[in-house]
Amino acid sequence: MIELVIYSRSYCHLCDDMRDALIAYGRAGEFTLEIVDVDADPDLVARYDELVPVLAARLTGGAMRVLCHHFLDRAALQAFFAEQKATDRGAANR
Repeated sequence: MIELVIYSRSYCHLCDDMRDALIAYGRAGEFTLEIVDVDADPDLVARYDELVPVLAARLTGGAMRVLCHHFLDRAALQAFFAEQKATDRGAANR
């Protein structure tokens, strides 16, 4: 299961738009979605303040990869899903 995270803030309409676009994107059952308030963590504010909303994916081992910011980039998201499926197939064939 792919874990996606939207770094967001409460008063951000772009954050709501990204969340809604991601939900509408579909792929039910292929990912989980976590919403993280950047304003609750000074390190996250320093990292993402002007970029919010930021969509990131949790990779094996816990590292995060930023996929897009401000608006949902469907092409980047589709490429990430394809990459993950290829990685999973490769691991299954070993």
